[in-house]
Amino acid sequence: MNTTKQAIAASLKQLLLKKPITKITIKDIIEGCGVSRMTFYYHFGDIYDLVEWMCEEDARAALRENRTYDTWQRGFQSLLEAVRENKPFIVNVYRSVDRAQIERYLLRVTEKLLMSVIEEQAEGLVISAESKRYVANFFQFGFMGIMLEWIEHDMAEEPAKVAETTCKIIHGGFRRALERLSGT
Repeated sequence: MNTTKQAIAASLKQLLLKKPITKITIKDIIEGCGVSRMTFYYHFGDIYDLVEWMCEEDARAALRENRTYDTWQRGFQSLLEAVRENKPFIVNVYRSVDRAQIERYLLRVTEKLLMSVIEEQAEGLVISAESKRYVANFFQFGFMGIMLEWIEHDMAEEPAKVAETTCKIIHGGFRRALERLSGT
């Protein structure tokens, strides 16, 4: 099953090198990978569902085990590197899809990174799930803004530099924010 999804995704990526997503049809995609229309719809609801799945897969691979306080910078850098490796795809989607859809995707991706860090940093504190969520949301929107700005500027800055600068700005900030909202 995953092999079929990967083949469909590869077909879309090839097509995106030639034309914008708004000009690509299901027929184009299935012809590129040799599956039936029914097979496509078995796996995905539409092209945007496929795009979302592709982005989720890339994010999952990029983050892997880098979801702790000590490794979040590496996870963020890996995420930026994955975006840059798929630059034609990402830029095409960024310019063709509703910005709210891109923002939802970036928020979901950064949530996976940040919630693990927030949970780890909250150890030993008396803090509500709502407060942890608030802290995570605060940082998520910051990360999303950084990523959107980086994409908008053609991903010119090196991913390592973006991640390093981000780390310097928020060093220790997770724990301090949680402590300010905790009851201890």
